[in-house]
Amino acid sequence: MTVISARSLDLTFQTADAPVHALSGIDLDVEKGEFVSLIGPSGCGKTTLLRVIADLEQPTGGTISVNGMTPEQARLKRAYGYVFQAAALFPWRTIADNIALPLEVMGLSKDEQHKRVSGNLALVDLTGFEQKFPWQLSGGMQQRASIARALAVQPDMLLMDEPFGALDEIVRDHLNEQLLKLWAETQKTIVFVTHSIPEAVYLSTKIVVMSPRPGRIHEVIDCNLGKDRPLEIRETSKFLKIAQKVRDGLKAGHAYD
Repeated sequence: MTVISARSLDLTFQTADAPVHALSGIDLDVEKGEFVSLIGPSGCGKTTLLRVIADLEQPTGGTISVNGMTPEQARLKRAYGYVFQAAALFPWRTIADNIALPLEVMGLSKDEQHKRVSGNLALVDLTGFEQKFPWQLSGGMQQRASIARALAVQPDMLLMDEPFGALDEIVRDHLNEQLLKLWAETQKTIVFVTHSIPEAVYLSTKIVVMSPRPGRIHEVIDCNLGKDRPLEIRETSKFLKIAQKVRDGLKAGHAYD
């Protein structure tokens, strides 16, 4: 089942001095249950494409559907959860209250809010931290809380904009492992923005290599490493071969001009 379908998608921002062509001719299908990473250099349109899917930016050409609906309809039906680069938690609210915020907006009962908050904290291994404030948690724990908040609305998919980019390598590795476990448990469709080749290969079932000026899809690479992916898989020849293919795709897309 196709959950995201884009055809000839363009986006041009009008600025005071000259138009900025952010996306051009994007054709992309994402199937239910896939883990799709968007990778490319800064300015290639990865985040812009994610924001178009989320109805946070409006395309200026082409078509896109999300769960068979327009992005706006999908947003109103809460078909996705969005995880930003920064955790974006309110410092004056406890972790439980931060996660409950969208549920309050939805008008759910206190009992249902508590049930969802507890369940999603358990999913991201934060049980026991309900009454802590964001400033009392590490950066990695804050991002896990933001993932729990995104899951609280019970979306069909997660849209993740480089959520681990600011974290150190050890924490990032741990969160990559946890995200794979979460993906296996929930079977959500995930679209994930990253600058890291190893992260993209480790997490994904499909890697979308983008080239800049304006953002285009240069290549889509299948990442058939199976569901069981210990960190040690990154040392295998199969992993390194896929990573090299991604690296070659980035170079061929003139990522370093």
